[in-house]
Amino acid sequence: MNPIRTRYDFDFSNQPAQEAIRIIDRLREAGFTAYLAGGSVRDALLGKSPKDYDVATDATPEAIRDVFGKKQTLAFGASFGVMGVLPDRRPPGPAESRQQNVDKVEPTEVATFRSDGVYLDGRRPDSVHFGNAEADAMRRDFTINGLFYDPANSEIIDYVSGRHDLERSLLRTIGDPRQRFAEDKLRMLRAVRFATTIGFQIDPATALAIGEKASEIEVVSGERIGVEMRRCLASEHILEGLDHLSDLALTPYVLPELAKMDRDRVRQLFAIQRRREFPSAIAMLLLASKTANADLKAITERWKLSNEEVRIVTAVLRNAPKLAIAHKIAWSKIQPILIDRDARYVLDVAVEIASADGLGEAGIRRVKDALKQPNEVLDPAPLLNGSDLAKLEIPAGPVYAKILRHLRQRQLDGELSTREQAIAEVRATRW
Repeated sequence: MNPIRTRYDFDFSNQPAQEAIRIIDRLREAGFTAYLAGGSVRDALLGKSPKDYDVATDATPEAIRDVFGKKQTLAFGASFGVMGVLPDRRPPGPAESRQQNVDKVEPTEVATFRSDGVYLDGRRPDSVHFGNAEADAMRRDFTINGLFYDPANSEIIDYVSGRHDLERSLLRTIGDPRQRFAEDKLRMLRAVRFATTIGFQIDPATALAIGEKASEIEVVSGERIGVEMRRCLASEHILEGLDHLSDLALTPYVLPELAKMDRDRVRQLFAIQRRREFPSAIAMLLLASKTANADLKAITERWKLSNEEVRIVTAVLRNAPKLAIAHKIAWSKIQPILIDRDARYVLDVAVEIASADGLGEAGIRRVKDALKQPNEVLDPAPLLNGSDLAKLEIPAGPVYAKILRHLRQRQLDGELSTREQAIAEVRATRW
């Protein structure tokens, strides 16, 4: 098959792109064919700055190692034809800046053109066969991911009509969608992720195949599903993503908790279309559930959320509604939230709640004004500590924590401001 070749001027101004071009040039000098492949080509055509620049070549893993040397290559997945090439250690310039430049660049993934064998487990091929660019394009999942770029001729190389689908904002599998999804079940959720994050429509035949095979995604590990869902939920098009999950019958297997959520509430909370960090997004979803804590536990076990993610989401669920109405709550209840390490996530969601519920700006303004204060004002030193209580001949025990909490609350609410006042409070109260 002769590919469609079209002229395109790629932006190679950033260092990862320059590193990929260096690798392609070296491979070409050694007599091999090499192109940019996949996501970087797709993103460039969409006007986005690619996150990664992958290289595809007819050089085998052994040949790649020979070209760049053993110390400059990593066997990412040599049995599947994937190698990592480290940055050049001999660029021009002073040694110090040379090392700084090298340290900023991750290894570039270089994969041998291949076709895949049989997928026996619905996750990965049992074998691969090295081949040419056309075969490599045909074994990929979606047409928009099957593009190559030849920097030597400034040409897009398209065997699968991927550029045409990009222009139509259409997500379509390469070849028979049922076969593509039978090979790797996760591709069904990847379809949702791509459609969500780049705002594309899913081709009707592709969507039909997903709906028919949706239950088969259960063979995919929850952890791999969680990786895809993190990207979906962080997208500015999250509502469209949730609709895709429902329309394609994936919700019961991917996010069954969604069925218990108030969908009108979900749409209210996500009415502002913007990117969010995953912990904020999942917390906002859970705010629409009457069993948020139980749902969080189930999602954590299924998607393998990190301890940090769980901590942040828990803090948001507990505290974001309070910050949304901070002007109505005693300062002693608000201040501990603002000095917590997860305060920025809590405030992020509080802003969404205030907007969704028409609460006005008074509460959020109080919080934002407070966060502008120097630390000694926002978080003043306690008036007394445990040693002070001992000197006042208070018997040691759990009562210390009770006294110090009481004093701290009164201090933050402006009812006590000096050590003397705090000492008088302790002496005047029966604990």
